[in-house]
Amino acid sequence: MRIPTRQALQPSGGRIEFLKGFLRNPKEVGSVVPSSRFLTRRVLECGAVDKARMIVELGPGTGVFTGEILKRMRPNAKLVAVEINPRFVSMLRSNYPDPRLSVYEGSASDLEQALIEVGTSQADLVVSGIPFSTLAHATRRATLEAARRVLGPGGYFVAYQVRSHVRRFAEPVFGPGETHREFLNLPPMRIYVWQRPLGDA
Repeated sequence: MRIPTRQALQPSGGRIEFLKGFLRNPKEVGSVVPSSRFLTRRVLECGAVDKARMIVELGPGTGVFTGEILKRMRPNAKLVAVEINPRFVSMLRSNYPDPRLSVYEGSASDLEQALIEVGTSQADLVVSGIPFSTLAHATRRATLEAARRVLGPGGYFVAYQVRSHVRRFAEPVFGPGETHREFLNLPPMRIYVWQRPLGDA
C-alpha cells in the first residue's frame, strides 16, 4: 500500500479556505485560524493515535489534523473524516490521496453511518474539533452519544475547544474526564479527554 509522502500531505491554500469557511459559517468552523502544530501534537498524544486501528475525526475542516493523523497513525490503520462543509470535503479528498482515509460528507452525528460505510462499527479514537457550544441541543447530544457507542473498550474521545461547554455536555454521556490546556495556539485551546474503561463491554 502506497502512503503519500510528507510533502503530499501538506494542504494547499488551507489557511485561506479555513478563513473563508469561518466567515461563511462561524458556527461550523469555530475558529478563525487553523490549529497549531503544538495543539495537534498534544491532542493526538492524548488520544494515543499511534496505537489506534480505527480513527474518526469530526469536523476536520481543511485538514490540519487530518494530515498529522495520517503521518502519526499506524500503516494499517484507517481514518474516517466526517465533514459537513462541501468545500472542505473537496479539499480533503484532493489534498490527502491516502488510501487509509475515507471522507464522509455529513453531520458529526452521522458518525455511525460513516463507519458503516467503511465496513466497521467501532473506533479506537474519536477526535473532535467541532464547536459543541454552537450546536443545537439535539445534534450535540446525538453526536456525543454516537461517539460513546462507537468507542471500543479503552478507546478515547478527545475534543479540543476554545470554550469549556463540552465538559458539561459530555460528562453525562462519558462520565468524568481529563482537561489539558495548550497555550501555544491562537486562540489557546482546552483539550478534553475521555477514555472508555477497558472492561466496559
